[in-house]
Amino acid sequence: MRLGMILAALLVAQKAAASECSPIAEGSSQIVFSDWAGPELPVYLHRPSESGADSPIVFVMHGVNRDGDRYRDEWRELAEEHGFIVAVPNFGRDDFPTTASYNMGNIFDGEGNVRPREQWSFAAIEPLFDELVCGLDGRQRDYALYGHSAGGQFVHRYVAFAQAPRLRVAVAANSGWYTMPDAREFPYGWGGTAAGLVDSATALSRPLTILLGTQDTDRNDPNLRRNEAADRQGPNRLARGETFFATGHDSASAAQFDFAWRIAYAPGIAHSNAGMAAFAVPILLDAPAPRIEVKDSAASGPEN
Repeated sequence: MRLGMILAALLVAQKAAASECSPIAEGSSQIVFSDWAGPELPVYLHRPSESGADSPIVFVMHGVNRDGDRYRDEWRELAEEHGFIVAVPNFGRDDFPTTASYNMGNIFDGEGNVRPREQWSFAAIEPLFDELVCGLDGRQRDYALYGHSAGGQFVHRYVAFAQAPRLRVAVAANSGWYTMPDAREFPYGWGGTAAGLVDSATALSRPLTILLGTQDTDRNDPNLRRNEAADRQGPNRLARGETFFATGHDSASAAQFDFAWRIAYAPGIAHSNAGMAAFAVPILLDAPAPRIEVKDSAASGPEN
């Protein structure tokens, strides 16, 4: 991992020296990212006026509506208040039309075969981080990752499937359903066609927080997946997040792996990225924010 970070830093330095990246202006802006094996991605940014070369970079993953500009705007005041840089890569429907192509990682092609890792949607994040560090003339060595709803699905699967050596902390908020850390068939588990794609010991020891709005319990939400496999996880997003955390704890305990996941609650918040964002900040940055209830990895997790 250390060698990978050194090589990445050298790459950033070389790109900056060759002027291969454009400076990122203060305030809100947009760039187009193309330095990866996938399609060009619009990236919505906010760089606070008080930011510097060491300011944290927080990736925010949008939901099902693919509205990265709205997500950036909902995080802008928090970025200014706490001095971090927001980056929202937008996975539009033209290139990523389905759940499988965005929030499930684009891991499999239409025939069910595993794509090369560099074509997974997860693969955009690490090279985009390099691009941002270059454009900021920064010294950042790691990043934080947050996602809400479909973006939360992206995040919890990223933690499991992505080779992400510079991921510092991840928050998956109000996911509609989960790929469980057990042997069930993908996409509802890490088994079947996905067997061998997850290093379970690494995934369970990564700093992932499942952040749940206590009022995100609408069973009739049209964007909530309802089928036998999803309903086995619970009737709504709140219950399904608790099941995911408990399953991770039990899987780690059975295999005697280190377990670093946490579960946290945003009191009174329903299905709202704007409402969840303030509760995510202390997890992402250890910054002051509203009171948040957290259960750490020593807990057995709630029963369902």
